Amino acid sequence: MIVCHCTQISDQDIHAAIDWMRTADPQTIITPGKIYHALGKRADCGGCMPLFLDTMRACDKLGVAPPILRARTDSKKEATHEGRRQGHRLSQRRTAV
Repeated sequence: MIVCHCTQISDQDIHAAIDWMRTADPQTIITPGKIYHALGKRADCGGCMPLFLDTMRACDKLGVAPPILRARTDSKKEATHEGRRQGHRLSQRRTAV
């Protein structure tokens, strides 16, 4: 399955890179950046990152995951206002009469 369309990285490529890194150094912390580097590629748009991280999590040889991989990607934020206070638009503000 293609995980990253921009760079043509498949799930098999990710698993092979993790296996190779784990064999070379069992204590290394494997990150998405290291996988891209091991494959000789660069992240482009970043749209694949949730699927990329899920593919990494599914690999048996990943070992101890850095905090970014332990975070849940399926949790939905309740607030959709991006931290803005309510009525941040001029048209939504009440004016004194």
